[in-house]
Amino acid sequence: MAKIHFKFEDNSIEEKIVETRAGFTIQEVTEDHDIHLNHNCGCVCACSTCHVYVMKGEDSLPEISDREEDFIDRAINPTIESRLACQCVIEDEDAELEVIIPDQSQIIGHEH
Repeated sequence: MAKIHFKFEDNSIEEKIVETRAGFTIQEVTEDHDIHLNHNCGCVCACSTCHVYVMKGEDSLPEISDREEDFIDRAINPTIESRLACQCVIEDEDAELEVIIPDQSQIIGHEH
């Protein structure tokens, strides 16, 4: 099983480690484990509300597409570690990822 260690910019939220199978996106994993992450476009790479920072394990994800890069440029505080969770399909069954979720209170978005 792949393991994702979720950390949060909002320090009032405790870190959470979850396990999942390959083939799911980070966005889907957040929904399955009650981790709040906005996503306005329905996970079709048409906005930047599911912006996250992948600090470890990026080699277990597909390469970033030009389209994803364009939308990351619109995110709040993008960095070299920025990805859109809806585009991050976990490709390795033994992946170990560390993901930081930005403060969701700064994002006007649809809560799931």
